[in-house]
Order: sequence, then C-alpha cells, then structure tokens
Amino acid sequence: MRATPTLLALTVAASTAAFAAAGADSRPKPLPSPAPAGSAQPQLAVGPGGTVYLSWLEKADAGAHRFRFATLAPGASAWSTPVTIHEGSGFFANWADVPSLAVTSKMIAAHWLHVSGAGKYAYDVKVRTSADGGRTWSAPVTPHRDKTEAEHGFASFFPWPDGGDGASAGLAWLDGRTHGQMALRAARISGDGAGEEMLVDNRVCDCCPTSAVRTSRGIALAYRDRSADEIRDIYVSRFEDGKWSEGRVAVRDNWQIAGCPVNGPSMSASGDRVALAWFAAPESNAHVSVTFSPDGAATFGAPVRVDDGNPLGRVDAELLADGSALVGWIEQLESGAEFRARRVWPDGRRDEAVSVASLAASRARGYPRIARSGDRIVFAWVGARGVETATLSYGAM
Repeated sequence: MRATPTLLALTVAASTAAFAAAGADSRPKPLPSPAPAGSAQPQLAVGPGGTVYLSWLEKADAGAHRFRFATLAPGASAWSTPVTIHEGSGFFANWADVPSLAVTSKMIAAHWLHVSGAGKYAYDVKVRTSADGGRTWSAPVTPHRDKTEAEHGFASFFPWPDGGDGASAGLAWLDGRTHGQMALRAARISGDGAGEEMLVDNRVCDCCPTSAVRTSRGIALAYRDRSADEIRDIYVSRFEDGKWSEGRVAVRDNWQIAGCPVNGPSMSASGDRVALAWFAAPESNAHVSVTFSPDGAATFGAPVRVDDGNPLGRVDAELLADGSALVGWIEQLESGAEFRARRVWPDGRRDEAVSVASLAASRARGYPRIARSGDRIVFAWVGARGVETATLSYGAM
C-alpha cells in the first residue's frame, strides 16, 4: 500500500530555526514517493536543466529486481511515472553499494551490480546508456575487463572533461581483482561502451562509497584510503591533462581501524568551490565534518563539525549558492536514529539541524540522500515502507 501524504508526514520531522537566514520554509515537506513498498537503495542525480532523478531497486517476481527511476522537473509537485532501466535476476542488492545515474545533455548513464560468481562478494559493475530519456537502453557493458570473480562496486559517476558536449560520463569504482587489496579505477562511459581503464590508487578502503565532482580545474575524486598501518583517512585524486594525480589526504584524522567502516565521503562543487563531508572515528571519537576548498580540491580549509554528538555517519553534501553547504547524516538516538541535515559555512557558522525523518538504527536504512535543484532541496531515504522523499525550499541565496 502506497503511503498517503498524511501518513508520510508523520515520519518527516519539523525544524523551526534552520534556513531562517535564507528566508526558507523551515519544514521539509513530504513528497509522495514513486517507489513501491519494499523499495530500497535510493540515489539522486540532477540533470543539466535542473530535473532531479530518483533511482531505486524494487523486488520483482521469483527473486528478481527492477532498477527504476522517476523524475521531478523544476517547479513540479509530483514525481513522474517510473521508468525501468533493467530487470532480471542476478542483481547484487546491498544496503551500501547502490546503483546510480548520471545525466548529461545527451544521455542518461546507469550503473548497477550483478553477481559474477559463488563468492559472497563476487559481483561486477554493469552499465547501460539511453539517448532518448530512458525509453530505450543500450546493451549492458562491464567497464572492468579483468573477468575475475571478485568485488567490483561502490561506483561514482562524474561529468567527463570532454569540453561539455555531454556525449560521455566518467565512472570510478572499487576493484578487488587482485584478491589481496582493493584498488580504485576509473573509465569513460559513452553510448559506444566503456573506454580504457585507468588506475587511480592501488590500495584503498575495501567498501566505502566514493564521490566525484567536476570543478573548473578538472575532476576531483574523493575516497577512503588505506595505508600499510591501517590508517583510513579521506584522500582526493584529481584528473587533469588526461591522468589521475597521486591521491593526497584532504584532512588528516589518523583514523586507524582494522576493518572497513562502510562510510565514504561526499563532495559537491561549483566552479572552484568544493565542499567535502565525511565521517571518522579516531580513538572512538566519532564525528561528521565538512571542509571547503577554494581551488578545485587542491587544498582544503579547517574542518567544521556537523553532527550533534552521536553520529552514525552515511553523509551526503550539497554546496549552496552562497558558498555554504548542506550536509546530511544519520544521528544515533537513545531509541532509533534520525536523518538530519545542517547548513554550514566555511567560517564555522552552523544553522540548527533539520530533522528530516526518523529511522531505525539499522544498516537496512542505507544511505540517505540530498540533491539541490535551484532553490529546492530534495531528500530521499529508506523508511519503514520503502524509499521516501521530501523537499525543502530555501529561497534565493
């Protein structure tokens, strides 16, 4: 049964102080979700014209899945009718490693995960593209050509630096083909398939999501590194002049942890300005923070604490027009958890947090999402019934 706006409103909490300086509505407004009951793995993307794309996985018959999306046009008050990207058996459906879309002026590119062998984490990245808004799709391709039954995932699309013609996108992914340590690789994606693979970093954290953006100085790719001493801090590599730079630490937490925390970074960019949000817990001191770069992710300023004292992480970030950033995360409560968002400035100023939704404190709730289109913020998360959405208007900045 699909939730009504009244029922959905019960899960969307109000905040009266946040965004007041921007003349904003202070309450996220529930937006009936196009995804059915039992849906999960939400992801958001924004097209060149400001249309927001929501993608998700839903269950089909006999253990199969559907990978679908719907759109929210600028000024629209409802999501479009869902479109199916791919349907069938063999999906690798995971709470943290989720499918996604990239939207250019000429195509939609979509990625998902497909089981490749009997191992628990033997799966491949699959990609297909559409040149007609999702009515028809290319045959699926695999951007990695190693053909090993190993983990390939945690992929991020990014705008390919092709002069802006929109004919291709970039895709970065974690690659476990050596079975000893995870590497980070990338390739160009177009309607003709996948281009040559490029190695970005040969030793990274095993299962933390990645994040990539285009700046005025090239592509910046953020990821959790893994040193020989098991220090797993956030690094950034930049793609300039046709090659990836050696990854450099963005902010040093010196978080030493023997296993993967399944908590990746999130970046958002406009021109030279970049916001980078992340979770870390060095010496069990958990925090969600954001740092800002004025030079296309070449350097970053002092971090600003975002959370309210007990974060689980799972961050998302959107840079706003005035140079501030809206950062979302999951905050642990005495009973359950909340999807919260807070606006933060490079000089350390912080608004009161917006409580977007109450959540169960379980991995099944996955990563909540934030996207910005003009003056509207769109939120997506996994609630008790499945994927839910809400919006918040923050006014002209």
